[in-house]
Amino acid sequence: MDLVLGSLDVISPGEGRAFESWSDRVAVFRTRTDQVFAVQAQCPHRGGPLADGLLGGTTLVCPLHSWKFDLATGTPLLGTCGLQTYAVRVDAARRIVLSL
Repeated sequence: MDLVLGSLDVISPGEGRAFESWSDRVAVFRTRTDQVFAVQAQCPHRGGPLADGLLGGTTLVCPLHSWKFDLATGTPLLGTCGLQTYAVRVDAARRIVLSL
């Protein structure tokens, strides 16, 4: 099942944005090379808004307590809890498509 979240252009390169999916909020990130990644919207540590985090390549830093995560896998790079990741892609019309 696919859900179109909107145009890729709503996310600036190197930033993230939170979206509502079927039953969850997800944070979608666009790297400076136009890769897209989708993860749970809240940090598992203290519920920080991950879409507001710092993005460096495929590494995400939580804005509240500086926990670090690999966006491709959800693996914690600094911290003890990983992230739920979601399948996401950009279609031919440059729309962000989330798959469940």
